[in-house]
Amino acid sequence: MTRILVVDDDPQIVRALRINLRARQYDVDVAPDGAGALKAAAAHPPDLVVLDLGLPDMDGAEVIRGLRGWTSVPIIVLSGRAEGTDKVAALDAGADDYVTKPFGVDELLARIRAVTRRAHTAEGSGPATVTLGQYTIDLSDHTITPEQRLTPTEWQLLERLLRNPGKLITQRSLLHDVWGPQYGTETNYLRQYMARLRRKLEDDPTRPRHLITEPGMGYRYQP
Repeated sequence: MTRILVVDDDPQIVRALRINLRARQYDVDVAPDGAGALKAAAAHPPDLVVLDLGLPDMDGAEVIRGLRGWTSVPIIVLSGRAEGTDKVAALDAGADDYVTKPFGVDELLARIRAVTRRAHTAEGSGPATVTLGQYTIDLSDHTITPEQRLTPTEWQLLERLLRNPGKLITQRSLLHDVWGPQYGTETNYLRQYMARLRRKLEDDPTRPRHLITEPGMGYRYQP
């Protein structure tokens, strides 16, 4: 049975999540603050963490960094903050996804299922062959059927997204991995290359279904 650690100081949210998760056969542990979360995770290692950013004793990003010091367990952030910078900081610290408060339980459950599926695959790995609209993309030999030519940089960017289906990857992470650490703020590079990939691979580049922008944060490949 999957064990989920819920970290939130709002008793109503904790109660609702405990009821809904247990009804779907998840084991649930709870913690009201960051220190309690780190202690609970060490005592009973969870399979997944649902973490509020606004904790009473420390910022949620600090909790993420504390967990990432010893575990790669999936982390979904709950954020009531409007600023995208807070979400980006959490994702850069090592969170796998985020849900904005107020949120629907069905949405959170879908995110939990998605990151749980990804957790069964080694980090950075994924299917060698991906179907994106009308195209079949072979990541092992860099071919596309029907034929579509990509530049080496386009391949690097596309592969980074396709090997992490459903996962939000931050702008900073993509820039670092594809162009190098000195390009960490060159977001115009990403916009230009994503536009080119959409023109080549999406049926309607103006309304992409698979190469999705999360405004101010990053990009996601939606299968």
